[in-house]
Amino acid sequence: MSSGAWLLFSLELAGPYMFLLTAAAGFAVSLGLMKLNNIARHVAMLIAIAGIVMLVPPVSDAVALANVKGLIAGGLGIIVRVIVAWYLGRAEVAEQFQRPR
Repeated sequence: MSSGAWLLFSLELAGPYMFLLTAAAGFAVSLGLMKLNNIARHVAMLIAIAGIVMLVPPVSDAVALANVKGLIAGGLGIIVRVIVAWYLGRAEVAEQFQRPR
């Protein structure tokens, strides 16, 4: 919770409201991706990139402390986010989002 606190604008203590707000945002992005909305594709890429940036300090800490479990968990998180951002950024995928439906 503390690693993403700067994204919550002091709402991390607001109980379920921040969870509901982020769940609604995630639902909106996923609905937009299913409808091939180009803005939703860009937002999903930004979310993936923000996740990569937020996982760099824990992975660096795991490397410094030789924590294999933390390194594997953080490394897999970064790998999955890089794959998502790379896939959504490909020309073939962008073309699918540009076509009129």
